[in-house]
Amino acid sequence: MKGRFAPSPSGRMHLGNVYSALISWLSARSQGGEWLLRVEDLDRQRCHTEYAAQIEDDLLWLGLTWDEGGSKGGKNQPYFQSMRTEIYKTELEKLSSKNLLYPCFCSRADIMAASAPHDSDATVVYSGKCRYLSNSERFALLSTRKPSIRIKVADVESCFTDRHYGQQKCNLQQHCGDFIVQRADGNFAYQLAVVADDALMGVTEVVRGCDLLSSTHQQIFLYKQLGYKIPEFAHLPLILSESGTRLAKRDKSADMGNIRAQLTPEELLGLLAYSAHLIDKQQPVSLTELLQEFNWEKLPKENLLLNYW
Repeated sequence: MKGRFAPSPSGRMHLGNVYSALISWLSARSQGGEWLLRVEDLDRQRCHTEYAAQIEDDLLWLGLTWDEGGSKGGKNQPYFQSMRTEIYKTELEKLSSKNLLYPCFCSRADIMAASAPHDSDATVVYSGKCRYLSNSERFALLSTRKPSIRIKVADVESCFTDRHYGQQKCNLQQHCGDFIVQRADGNFAYQLAVVADDALMGVTEVVRGCDLLSSTHQQIFLYKQLGYKIPEFAHLPLILSESGTRLAKRDKSADMGNIRAQLTPEELLGLLAYSAHLIDKQQPVSLTELLQEFNWEKLPKENLLLNYW
């Protein structure tokens, strides 16, 4: 069994990031499994090595040690996505050989103007316009702009059982649409990279925030097309700010720099564990104690409004 934590080094971790890391670590360790640290720095403009080092320091401050990945390295290196371009190229070629890919010349404005959001979550579903271009139309457009690459999804129902939120299903074509696997600037899209990385690194359990729940259908589709074993998925409720909005790295009051100045590791663990219903009252607690208390059945399904002071 192998779990993982895959942060993006675009700033200091906030409480939501730490909460996901903690539950992922507890789940893996409670099963006697390994825990991997991967750095998702695909966005090279926003991601910086100093933030990656800071993430490691914050994890170690909490006692969340990892078995492979990050600066520690290991048999599945490199663990920085910015260094795995050749791997993603190979995966893209596999999809291309199955005639699943096509160039898309639509701008974001084009897509927003031509597509209606899906009713349940306001996600914009791509219309598939460029999927049906003729060869001559594609050739003409290639002289004017560089395309992104999309994958054709099937008109089928996608189903999986999330460990925390239960059965999930959607029609891939109606609710997801053909999605991007390589951006027009040449960078690979998150969906392709995360599937390739988790599969090739032997990850068997993915624990992450419920904001990524719907994208799991796209990833499962890629797992199947690439011939990889699908891991178990477990999504978590989000930690919200006092105003009820999602935490962001620009919110300095909730980032680890501010928190470490005011709380001990045990106090922060107690705060998160109490909010997650793992313990009955808010008090300092050790990771050893939390391992004894950890149970997926205890975790809430509703988002957490955390008054962290």
